[in-house]
Amino acid sequence: MATGPALVSILRQGPYLIASIHTALDDSQLIRFQKDLIDQIGRYRSRGVIIDVAALDVLDSFGSRTLRNIAEMARLRGALTVIVGIQPDVAFAMVSLGMGTGSVHAALDLEEGLEYLDSRLPAKDVGRAVSAPG
Repeated sequence: MATGPALVSILRQGPYLIASIHTALDDSQLIRFQKDLIDQIGRYRSRGVIIDVAALDVLDSFGSRTLRNIAEMARLRGALTVIVGIQPDVAFAMVSLGMGTGSVHAALDLEEGLEYLDSRLPAKDVGRAVSAPG
């Protein structure tokens, strides 16, 4: 199987996972991303997930539904999800087509997403997210 540039990167930041989608994903790639992310939540005992969609200039109904499903699966695994970086045109199209993020919180950017998770998680979990070498 040929390997090319990563379509999605999932990075661990303390108790959080940050998943950046770098390009539009087809349905099978979205399902693979969903499985990988949910597996990593359990592996790393993550308390929060940020999904960065800033690179996407379109989000279809399957993609929108998959993001909502990921957030619900993450919740069932004990992690809170935030979607960040929805572009203005994408937001406009989603609302026009009656799509949305449902009960999943959305934030402007990664910084705001981290602030949201920090404010929603117990202090004992958040303290691990901001550990710097002494």
